[in-house]
Amino acid sequence: MNVLKRFWHFLKQDSWQSWTVSLILTFIFIKFVFFPVLSLALATPLPLVVVESCSMYHEAGFDEWWERNSLWYTNNGITKAEFSSFKLKNGLNKGDVVIVSGRGSYRHGDIIIFRANFTYPLIHRIIKDEPLSTKGDHNGGQLDAEIDIDKDEVLGKAVARVPGLGWLKLVFFEGLKDREQRGFCR
Repeated sequence: MNVLKRFWHFLKQDSWQSWTVSLILTFIFIKFVFFPVLSLALATPLPLVVVESCSMYHEAGFDEWWERNSLWYTNNGITKAEFSSFKLKNGLNKGDVVIVSGRGSYRHGDIIIFRANFTYPLIHRIIKDEPLSTKGDHNGGQLDAEIDIDKDEVLGKAVARVPGLGWLKLVFFEGLKDREQRGFCR
C-alpha cells in the first residue's frame, strides 16, 4: 500500500518524469481498457470514428442544403420529407467524432461506416436497402453506382456525433493530404 501512495504522489508532482509516466499510463488505459470495453459495448471494432473528408458535409441548414442538392435525391425517389426524417439529417462535418454501433439492422437513411476498396473505411448514407448502396451527402453522385456493399463489410452505423473533437487527431495529418483536401469543408 505504501508503494501505491508513493507512486500516486509521484504522479502528482510537477516534473517531466511524472508527466511522461502519466502520458504513458493514459495511452495504455485508452488503448487496452477504454477502446476494448467501448468496442464490446457497441458491438463494433470501430466504436469511435473521426470524419476525415467532406463527403457528408452540409454547407448550410437543412432547407438550404436540400434546395442545392435535391435533384439527385428526388431523381432517385427520396423526398425532402423522407430525408428530413433520417437520423443525422444535417450530415457530418470534417473533424466530427462519430459514435458507431454495430447493433441492430441497417435501414434506408442510416449513416454507415463500411470497408471498401480504399485505405480507410467510408462514412456514407444508405440510399438503397437491397442491395445495400450508399452516397455521401456532399457528393454529386454515388461513388460507384455499380458497387453493392456486402453487409459483412459494414462496421456499424452512426448513432451520434461530437462536433469538432476529431480535429485533435486531424491536425497531425492534414499536411500530408493533397492541397485541395486540407482544412475545413467549403
